Amino acid sequence: MVYTISGIRFPAVPSLHKSTLRGDRRAASLPVFLRKNNFSRKILAVKSSHDSDSPSSAIAESDKVLIPQDHDNSASLTDQLETPVITSVDAHNLEDLTMEDEEKYNIGEADSSYRQIEDGLGSVASSPVDVDIPAKKTSVSVGKEVKIPSVEAKPKTIPRPGAGQKIYEIDPSLLAHREHLDFRFGQYKRLHDEINKHEGGLDAFSRGYEQFGFLRSATGVTYREWAPGAKSAALIGDFNNWNSNADVMTRNEFGVWEIFLPNNVDGSPPIPHGSRVKIRMDTPSGVKDSIPAWIKFSVQAPGEIPYSGIYYDPPEEEKYVFKHPQPKKPKSLRIYESHVGMSSPEPKINTYANFRDDVLPRIKKLGYNAVQIMAIQEHSYYASFGYHVTNFFAPSSRFGTPEDLKSMIDKAHELGLLVLMDIVHSHSSNNTLDGLNMFDGTDGHYFHPGSRGYHWMWDSRLFNYGSWEVLRYLLSNARWWLDEYKFDGFRFDGVTSMMYTHHGLQVEFTGNYSEYFGLATDVDAVVYLMLANDLIHGLFPEAVTIGEDVSGMPTFCLPTQDGGVGFDYRLQMAIADKWIEILKKQDEDWKMGDIVHTLTNRRWLEKCVAYAESHDQALVGDKTIAFWLMDKDMYDFMSLDRPATPRIDRGIALHKMIRLITMGLGGEGYLNFMGNEFGHPEWIDFPRGEQQLPDGSVIPGNNYSYDKCRRRFDLGDADYLRYRGMQEFDQAMQHLEEKFGFMTTEHQYISRKNEGDKVIVFERGNLIFVFNFHWNNSYSDYRVGCLTPGKYKIVLDSDDALFGGFNRLNHSAEYFTSEGWYDDRPRSFLIYAPSRTAAVYALADDLEPALLDEVEPALADEVEPEPVDP
Repeated sequence: MVYTISGIRFPAVPSLHKSTLRGDRRAASLPVFLRKNNFSRKILAVKSSHDSDSPSSAIAESDKVLIPQDHDNSASLTDQLETPVITSVDAHNLEDLTMEDEEKYNIGEADSSYRQIEDGLGSVASSPVDVDIPAKKTSVSVGKEVKIPSVEAKPKTIPRPGAGQKIYEIDPSLLAHREHLDFRFGQYKRLHDEINKHEGGLDAFSRGYEQFGFLRSATGVTYREWAPGAKSAALIGDFNNWNSNADVMTRNEFGVWEIFLPNNVDGSPPIPHGSRVKIRMDTPSGVKDSIPAWIKFSVQAPGEIPYSGIYYDPPEEEKYVFKHPQPKKPKSLRIYESHVGMSSPEPKINTYANFRDDVLPRIKKLGYNAVQIMAIQEHSYYASFGYHVTNFFAPSSRFGTPEDLKSMIDKAHELGLLVLMDIVHSHSSNNTLDGLNMFDGTDGHYFHPGSRGYHWMWDSRLFNYGSWEVLRYLLSNARWWLDEYKFDGFRFDGVTSMMYTHHGLQVEFTGNYSEYFGLATDVDAVVYLMLANDLIHGLFPEAVTIGEDVSGMPTFCLPTQDGGVGFDYRLQMAIADKWIEILKKQDEDWKMGDIVHTLTNRRWLEKCVAYAESHDQALVGDKTIAFWLMDKDMYDFMSLDRPATPRIDRGIALHKMIRLITMGLGGEGYLNFMGNEFGHPEWIDFPRGEQQLPDGSVIPGNNYSYDKCRRRFDLGDADYLRYRGMQEFDQAMQHLEEKFGFMTTEHQYISRKNEGDKVIVFERGNLIFVFNFHWNNSYSDYRVGCLTPGKYKIVLDSDDALFGGFNRLNHSAEYFTSEGWYDDRPRSFLIYAPSRTAAVYALADDLEPALLDEVEPALADEVEPEPVDP
């Protein structure tokens, strides 16, 4: 029997599987990634031959679900139960309990292990679940005793879907689109319920990596793969000399292929750790060898172009053990966006170990509290920046081993840094040899069939979020990185592409709500994002989720229980685009009101991460802010031993002001791409060869050079270069926010945006920010309004000599407020506002001597400030 909901098909009862025992086997070769040879770094960019408009060739079972039962001698579901139960109940009667009964007995979506026993293990559930009555510790006697450390420990639970109606209280304008929003929430709620009913809840459903892929037990290795389109399948690899007749797999009615390999006679595992493995399938598209979809590690072997899957199961003594607790989620999020491979000053691919030892301490010193890492999921094409993922559960082997990655993350935690992963669930590599594309020989396996499953601009495949097994795969993938590697959250890439069938291409979002809630919205994708946020925030309460959405989708950062999509933050992508637009204009054409509007144009109660530029602006074909401002002068006039040009002086001054006003007004979080804190010169260009397009035109390569695929941190550290001052300013800016928390203060007021003076004044908390963007005019006795009376002092000055400025402000000066309304503020004080300068003023009562030393460092040999002309 098969039930259906929203196009998703799944069985009511799982099947049992057979196992076939085989004799001893030994690997004839050394594990690939343990060889001393350097791997070939050839680039793979294989296109599939599918017709994007052809109908799907997937068979009917392709969207069915399997809740597999492991062999007695392989990993058992009962070995995985960790949920405490407070009373004794019969598993058969669980579905008859009312909501009040569930609350009484602490039975919820996350506490659903017994439902998992009933629905996922068939006859096993016929035995009652015996549980000790309330005590300090309880245990569940279902094959294995589970110890509960303490009743005081706060349980991690995935919340029940709420009513989904609060969004209308927050924004009554949404009522006009209530039909769409209620339908969306209804789909989310029904899917939630069906996962509870048939999978034991999101907790169990998101542990697909414990049921698929390679599963090690005391007696052998089980391998399972969902490939309903395949006609036959065999596990091949170094361990059986790639003999497709040696280990033939069996298929169940749900399209899941399986094989159990017993240990060798001496007790050693049947597949050696580090050896290459693939699955060979006879498919509708022919015989093909594929990397297992759930593979945990893959490498490019010497002399080969396609990657090979690696059976990764190191001995206990080689597994990395985390030593440091994960940091708590900070109130203000200051993110350092980075890429491990290009994080070396040298033209090479850097490693997890070097990033751990060299880059993480730098990030900490700069004052950031989170590092966002790109290109973690394995991607065969290096120049894709990690966005064409081929192996979703495998960390990139270019940078080291999984244990190296764990060590790097643990070091970040030791430093108090959150580690956010740039996760790609919006699309997948088009590769057929080492990716998911045409995995079982059909066009619609993990992806939409035909043109809907192909992203014409990215040349990649698009997931079918209405498929039960795709949901299992992606939700399990998100959990895997949090569970196994201790990541502290995600930046979800390409969310706009996910949420709309037009993918945001050739569409301009004007803010009209009909653009968000209509036939162009992919409700399945939005519901997947809601489930993912439920899962992440329920099981990992301190985890952070950030969505890359350029459309401005309303409810994006509101809780799912209230009817929202559930993200913590939205990337405020419009800000970077606005700065590029402004930088193309003459100074006199900069509009203060336009700048302020763009920085503050965000939805109430929905938090944003602001940035002046990210990796997007640093790529070849675009220019960083520093390069827009200073262009070729950066090559010859950044040394302090020669005079600066007017272009350099202007560029350094505006670079600092742009970053500070973006942090000051742009959102509740801030992001910087590595190297941009000191105005990294030039662009990013990954090593690549010449590329010939279908129309015959040729895109020239760069001879596979790494020269522009690195970060010259030495430039920011050199005290004889002007980059140093820009880096010092960015560091002071981060530490100022750390001390005052101005990004998340409730009080924000913009008192001045004067087009004639080119001045912007605003308050964040008790801080007063003053920006004079005028290219020539400096203003003496310039009055600025404020709310709080008292004595103010400068705590950050972009014109400080330490920051490469002209030292025109007196930092020892004290500024006293006077009563009387000015700029709609009840009080004001007089300042000196030099041209192209930003200054931040704080109440002296809020300052401590040590604080002034930190946020406004004064060098002993600093030039004495010029006196202020009264």
